[in-house]
Formats: sequence, C-alpha cells, structure tokens
Amino acid sequence: MMRGIQGKYAVVSTVGEKARAFIPAPLPPNPSIDWTPELRSKFDQALLALGRLDSVSELLPDTSLFLYIYVRKEAVLSSMIEGTQSSISDLLLYEIDQEPGVPLDDVREVSNYVAALNFGLKRLKEGFPLSLRLIREIHNVLLAKGRGSEQTPGEFRRSQNWIGGTRPGNAVFVPPPPEMVMECMGALELFLHDQPTRTPALLKAALAHVQFETIHPFLDGNGRLGRLLVTMLLCSQNILREPMLYLSLYFKTHRQTYYELLNHVRLTGDWEAWLDFFAEAVIVTATQVVDTVKQLLTLSDSDREKIKGLGRSAGSALRIQRLLMEHPISTVGLLAKKTGLTPLTVSKTLGHLQRLGIVREITAMKRNRVFSYSRYLELMNQGTEPPDR
Repeated sequence: MMRGIQGKYAVVSTVGEKARAFIPAPLPPNPSIDWTPELRSKFDQALLALGRLDSVSELLPDTSLFLYIYVRKEAVLSSMIEGTQSSISDLLLYEIDQEPGVPLDDVREVSNYVAALNFGLKRLKEGFPLSLRLIREIHNVLLAKGRGSEQTPGEFRRSQNWIGGTRPGNAVFVPPPPEMVMECMGALELFLHDQPTRTPALLKAALAHVQFETIHPFLDGNGRLGRLLVTMLLCSQNILREPMLYLSLYFKTHRQTYYELLNHVRLTGDWEAWLDFFAEAVIVTATQVVDTVKQLLTLSDSDREKIKGLGRSAGSALRIQRLLMEHPISTVGLLAKKTGLTPLTVSKTLGHLQRLGIVREITAMKRNRVFSYSRYLELMNQGTEPPDR
C-alpha cells in the first residue's frame, strides 16, 4: 500500500544554507499496515523464532556466562556499522588492561556500548518504564567517555544535524529541526506506551526503530541507541526474558538495503517492505543465536569430558574452563582472583588445558601471560570479522 510521504518538510537555515528537514508523522502509520498473507506469515515465523530463542536460554547451565560475551559481540557489531574497527578480542584485552590491536578510542566506544546496554536492562528490571528519561540516561552512558563525549551526552540536540553528505544541502537525509525534536520524541514515547492505540510488541519495535532513526534526536550515537531500543522493547514487553536478540549483524550484512528501506518509508510510506525486512532479520538472527548456543554447549560438554581425564587436576580445570566461558581471554591473575585458586595452581592447570588443545597462550611474555579459550571465541566471533585493518 502506498501512503505517500510519512510526514512533512520544514525549511531550515543552517551552516549558511537552506535545507528541507523532515518531520515524521506520529505512529502508528495511517492508513494502518496492510497485512498481506505473506507479511502476516513472516511475522508469525518471527514470533516463533523468538519463542525458540527465549526457550534456548533454559538449555544454558548459566545464562549470564553466555550473555556476558554475547552482549560484547553485539557492542562490537553495532559499533562496526558506525565505522569502528574493534574485534571482540580487542574489547576483551582492553577490559583486562591489556593493549588492544586497534586505537583505544575504538575500543572505548564499544566498551561504552556494553555499559549502556547493561545500564538500560538493569533499569528495566528495576521496573523503570522505557521512557524518554531512560533513553537519555542510556545515551549519557553510551557517550560517557572517548569519541562523542563532547556531543552533549544525555541531551536531545539543540542544533540541526544531517545524515550523509558534507552539509545539509547535499545530505541524504535531514532530520527534524531541533525545536521539533521534543514534540516528535514525546509522540514516540506515547506510542511506546500504547497511546493512542495498542500495538503488538514486535510490530512496535519495528516501527519505533524507524521513527527513532528518522528523528535522530541526539548529535551522536543515534544508530547504536536505535538498535538497542529494539532489544529493550522486547525485554520490557516480556517477549524475551533475557536480552538475547540483537539485529546488528543482519543490519551490517545488509547495510545498503537497511538504509534504503529506512529512507523508502519516509518518502513513500511503504512500511510493509520495511516490516518484511525486519521480520526476516528477526528470523535469521534468532535462528543463528539458537545454533550458536547449541554449538557452544556441544563444545563445552566435549571439553569437560576431556578435562575429566586429568585425574586430580580435573576439579581446578573445570572451574577455570567454566570461567573462561565468561572471560575467553584472561590472565593467570584474573583467573586466580575469580576462582580463589592460587596463581601457581592456575598456571599449572592452564598448562594442562593447553596440552588438551582447549586453551592457547596469545602472548609470549613470561609475566602477565594472556590465554584464550580459542574455539569458544571463534564461535562467538562469527560475523564480527572487522574490515581489513
């Protein structure tokens, strides 16, 4: 169904020239979504995939171990879309005060994303509503340090921004003028809280993501926060018990289509094409996560069987292997601190794990040696290979 332009334009004067800024119409779309049998079926499949994803968390002996590293994978991918070159390994090295192989600003940006995501989820668990206040608080954490920290963290923008191009006149898209941001975001907040009408959670997440990106309410960090919003919404609406769905890998893989569809919605009102893409992203991503969890469980079980053959050292080795599932890059000191074992016992045990082919030393230093649970990390790294450095 072609609705035509989904909003109106306002002429703005900025950096010495005039440009047409787009002000989106409030959600939900008008006329309402045309639920063809194909689109309805796609959304049903997406909900089934989310159900399978939600139940897979029950297979995990400790969901928090998986989430610890999985959240970091999402942070790497979402930041990669914005041009940051940092791998999961770089982030993990940074977190244990080791030197990553990329500029510190890149890793700091990814680290901020992890902190912002954890902060937002904690607030939701405490019963705080998904609101403009919470969105601003999350943004404040996202841009707390490093690049972007001078771009008014936690505050909606008071100046005109644009997407693509070197200035508003040649931009791909110019979001609403700053004086309209609060009104647009206020309408989005009402929509999140089912006003003027109730909207199913998955549809709400799909529509709200486009609206947030269109408003582009902050000077920096809009893309990352807009992607976070999808997970936050699904958790706050109890579609997911754990934050296990992140669409950044799919958006990164289909980046061109993703940006084209966002623009297409604004210009033609073709929400249906976007919803089809979004539902496909959910199906593919949820299925990938379920597969990854199963592969990780198989790997862990297989490694535990090998470890049980170590005899007296098996108890210490199992404790260290479990901890390496949370910290797949680690040092003797960190493992000793977390397990309560002596550094000497940890060192000896890591030697056993190296001989079994489970752990690999990734530094050649006598002191402060760094070890990697390499196969586990390979499975988590799928899809995060950064561009050539």
